[in-house]
Amino acid sequence: MTDSHVGETVLVTGGTGYLAGWVIAGLLQRGYRVRTTVRSLDKAQQVRDAVSAQAGARAAGTIEFAAADLLHDDGWDAATAGADHVLHTASPMPFGPGVDLITTAREGTRRVLHAAARAGVGRAVFTSSGVTADTGDPDTPATETAFTAPSGTPLRAYPDSKILAERDAWELAAATGLELTAVLPTFMQGPMLGTGRPGTVQIIRRLLAREIPAVPNIGWNIVDVRDIAELHILAMTSPAAAGQRFLGSGTFLWYRQIARILREKLTNEAAKVPVRAMPDIAVKLLARRNPQMAMVRSELGRTRLVDSSKARTQLGWQPRPTEETITDTANALIAESRMG
Repeated sequence: MTDSHVGETVLVTGGTGYLAGWVIAGLLQRGYRVRTTVRSLDKAQQVRDAVSAQAGARAAGTIEFAAADLLHDDGWDAATAGADHVLHTASPMPFGPGVDLITTAREGTRRVLHAAARAGVGRAVFTSSGVTADTGDPDTPATETAFTAPSGTPLRAYPDSKILAERDAWELAAATGLELTAVLPTFMQGPMLGTGRPGTVQIIRRLLAREIPAVPNIGWNIVDVRDIAELHILAMTSPAAAGQRFLGSGTFLWYRQIARILREKLTNEAAKVPVRAMPDIAVKLLARRNPQMAMVRSELGRTRLVDSSKARTQLGWQPRPTEETITDTANALIAESRMG
């Protein structure tokens, strides 16, 4: 970052979020002024406490807060006023009680980006998902040129919410002249800032807690949340990133490989982590009454290929080793459980 960037204001939506915390910390460390949205200003201290662990209490104390909700118009013009850039990381997550994932994602995206366009921000970075770039062919890696079609099925509501929200984002940018970049992370793991437990890290927490007797035959393209935060900042600052999509992915790991990494790297805390394979038929039976199993049923035995070379070559993005991510996630969960 050049000195000309110091003092610029960046709005990060969803300040209490898993990714947002790391984005905010990274921006503060680089000298940016940060404003973030929360649904209630009562959450301000929670965000400051979380970010201070990484960026320091003094920097965290400078964070500005704006009250805004993805499902309401109020507050978004005030939140974006005077911002040089907007990083829209806020998005509803699966399994939240009573959450309409598609409506919330799409309406929230429109509100944030319309407000950003009205405010004349220099660039908006939209957090999409790797699921929006699936080629539909298991032998062909996902790339930024692929745009996944929504399924329209209830079990795929979360992927559909990301697909439709990104589609809306590009249409809105074309209509308003807003300079937009999209970041497409795959399955994020990594330590949490603060005491929240994001849904994605539950796969490691359940192994450590031995809540499952065996591991399903499924896997993920693991990427570190800290590296995705870095990718957002690179996408915001690089001239070459304007109008582009960037996949952020690390290594594909089967669930059983994650379990083995835990047993090898955390010999005491993870000695009893299950590594036995769960029969596919058991997953299919559980899927009848467990929504989480129902979501992963279609992933049984499937390796998803992702090509994230564009972010590496054009932006200089360098994700850390996946084993480090798995280990750091587990250590953070263990530390939190001891505090709790």
